[in-house]
Amino acid sequence: MSRIRVLAGTKKGAFVIESDASRKDWKISGPHFAGWEIYHMKASPVNPDRIYASQTSSWFGQVVQRSDDGGRSWEPVGNAFGYVGDPGTHQHFDGTQRPWEFKRIWHFEPSPTDADAVYAGAEDAALFHSPDGGRTWAELPGLRGVKGGLWQPGAGGMCLHTIVLNPNDAKRIVVAISAAGAFRTDDGGTTWKPINRGLKSQYELPDPDAEVGHCVHHIAAHPSRPNVLFMQKHWDVMRSDDAGDLWREVSGDLPSDFGFPIEVHAHEPETIYVVPIKSDSEHFPPDGRLRVYRSRTGGGDWEALERGLPQSHCYVNVLRDAMAVDSLDPCGVYFGTTGGQIYMSPDGGDNWTAIARDLPGVLSVEVQTLR
Repeated sequence: MSRIRVLAGTKKGAFVIESDASRKDWKISGPHFAGWEIYHMKASPVNPDRIYASQTSSWFGQVVQRSDDGGRSWEPVGNAFGYVGDPGTHQHFDGTQRPWEFKRIWHFEPSPTDADAVYAGAEDAALFHSPDGGRTWAELPGLRGVKGGLWQPGAGGMCLHTIVLNPNDAKRIVVAISAAGAFRTDDGGTTWKPINRGLKSQYELPDPDAEVGHCVHHIAAHPSRPNVLFMQKHWDVMRSDDAGDLWREVSGDLPSDFGFPIEVHAHEPETIYVVPIKSDSEHFPPDGRLRVYRSRTGGGDWEALERGLPQSHCYVNVLRDAMAVDSLDPCGVYFGTTGGQIYMSPDGGDNWTAIARDLPGVLSVEVQTLR
């Protein structure tokens, strides 16, 4: 019988939440690493009990943790993240140049075919690869060669937060950086190119059509169609049908095209989910009503999903890595809030219930469907 395991990274620790396939009764373990920020946790598709966690403290620095028993026990692994060569400087908010400095890991993306291979997205933005289960890390420096000196931080930092691995082509990788944009390699990470054509940033950039500098919040793809990409940008929801070579806006009738997460249904590649936030200065839902919006047409036409979600005086946010789906049928959808709730829908978004309340603010949510 299938089981569901939810991996939640929060402001003050990691939580592992499990249920059987009924998704009615949930058991919470944690906090693991209590008091530490856990930016992201993700498990290997090849070995589901191997989980990586980014344990971060502004005082003590950062530790990469790994579990090989589904989150019951953990061990620190490699934590040496060095930029190749002289990293030089990058642009800051005020136009000055600042030294490139490693701060933390924002996102892990384990290989879909090799249990020991994993990628890590860092702040300051860079992509690292480990071939040995996280014990050693090496930068793929070609990425920063794509006008890296012009990249500048978003409000949350200059972080590489999205890594999309193509299940049909191991050499094709898409990443996204706040606030530099989206980039793609077709040769396994040796060379990269910006894939930001069609993005408009009239409020953030002197040139709204600039090759780099766009504030991308998240990118998602369905594994059956990895070259169809969906993006939640600082403003605008975007779609590309050619692996990012050209984007078009699909914000349609959303109440706000600002937000952070975007996710794709496990079985319907044209069904996508976003959580609109009022604006970049007011990070809470329009009218204080927490609503997930679903499009069954790949964008453009959107419907509000609110049954079971708070519909008055709700002022939480949902961050970029805090939404995920399971692969049961019907598909389950999950998201966590900065208010410490984790909501789950067992029927593709029609109905919602909280599976955890009063946790620390949720930074990331990943879901495993275990057979």
